[in-house]
Amino acid sequence: MKNEECICTLLSCKKVNEKDQDNHFKLQPLPYAENALEPYMSEKTVQFHYGRHLPAYIENTNKLKAGTEYDHLSLVEIIRNSSGTLFNNAAQVFNHYFQFEALAPHQEEKSQPGQHTLKMIEENFGNLDEFKDKLTKSSMQFFGSGYTWLSVNPEGKMELTTAANAGTPITEGKLPVMNLDLWEHAYYLDVQNQRAKYIENFMKIINWEVIEERVKYILKEK
Repeated sequence: MKNEECICTLLSCKKVNEKDQDNHFKLQPLPYAENALEPYMSEKTVQFHYGRHLPAYIENTNKLKAGTEYDHLSLVEIIRNSSGTLFNNAAQVFNHYFQFEALAPHQEEKSQPGQHTLKMIEENFGNLDEFKDKLTKSSMQFFGSGYTWLSVNPEGKMELTTAANAGTPITEGKLPVMNLDLWEHAYYLDVQNQRAKYIENFMKIINWEVIEERVKYILKEK
């Protein structure tokens, strides 16, 4: 795989894009135990979300790309060049890996952004509290299934956007930094339809070290 195929800020990009002897993407293991995010995200939610929903998207992507011009492409290349059902499934594979990679067990001493991340947040949102408030409001106002994305646009500005269904800023030439899954299956087992509580819990398990590495990668690329 060429290096440019991994210009996507997913730190596990090379591993995620590995394929078996049948040229199929494979489910990669979680970087932590299934119960590691409790009490903010339950083991059951992780088992269903990462262990069932994600494998289904991977299986569908493998079936849909087989025998097509997309068969040997990376996930990001499929996302950039496909549409319809293939796009939806490939994007969901990426979107799920991207969120779960950036979660970690809550540790108070690691609950703040790194230097480069905080600088960009302050430059574009004022301060961390204002950023969290805007993320919460954007996510609460979004109707239906989709994602809230923190990304860096081609001008180098950090921004918060929402996208329906499998939508991703990758298709707009932006580099994603963090995402929040707003599909109800991401939180219904834990808090039912209380999206606000889900967002509150999410804030406590953000892996700011991963976010910092993504931001440093973007700054290096710029």
